[in-house]
Amino acid sequence: MLLAADVGPAMAPRLAAGVRSRAPRTREEAVDALVAVTTSVMSRKPRELWLDGSPACVLLYGVNGAGKTTTAGKLAFRLRNEGRKPLVIAADTYRAAGIEQMVAWADRAGVPHLAGSSAADPASVVYDGVQTARTRGNDVVIADTAGRLQTQRNLLEELAKIGRVTSKALDGASYESLLVLDAVLGLTNLVQAREFNKAIPITGLVLAKLDSSAKGGAVISIESELDVPVKLAGVGEGIDDLVPFDPVAFVRAIFL
Repeated sequence: MLLAADVGPAMAPRLAAGVRSRAPRTREEAVDALVAVTTSVMSRKPRELWLDGSPACVLLYGVNGAGKTTTAGKLAFRLRNEGRKPLVIAADTYRAAGIEQMVAWADRAGVPHLAGSSAADPASVVYDGVQTARTRGNDVVIADTAGRLQTQRNLLEELAKIGRVTSKALDGASYESLLVLDAVLGLTNLVQAREFNKAIPITGLVLAKLDSSAKGGAVISIESELDVPVKLAGVGEGIDDLVPFDPVAFVRAIFL
């Protein structure tokens, strides 16, 4: 069941051995043991978004199709409902219709947006977005960055540039850099996380497209190896289907 949930051939035996060492006598005891063993190897870092900047900034990045743009729209909607004043930055200037898609999600979320022109430098778009947020009084910037593959070195260097420019725009203040992972992709996500983390340090993960057919167990290995917590999970296609990640509920769902 662990392998079917994409936990991976290295982590699954490790977790299974931990469960056996606790000698559970019933299925419920076995599940409780698995929850305890699994959460002990996952990141202990806070799973809440860090939004204390002025403005706070959240960069979303990942491979094309992972769910970055939809996550940006859902996050903007969530933060607006919490009383925040988000500004969405459409910096996915390399992907056909990327800007239009982000603008549509921002409109759907009922939040303002700033869009770069097609083929514009994504880093400059993010920089302008932070400055615009200061001028307009927006307290959170959500940037949908240019999509890329973790195997394309020049694009990873562009991502690193976005990180440097964002830090400069924020006068060196901390910001969230969230890697969006497609739960369907299994252990491919571990490879992605390793490479993206070299370009820009990951502060958190978003597990998108998480449903009964995609268990997303690879994040257990990612959290264990990189010590990066999953902070949010996309559990449906609705604009309100972005929820805080609950590791206990997540592990129990593997056995549903």
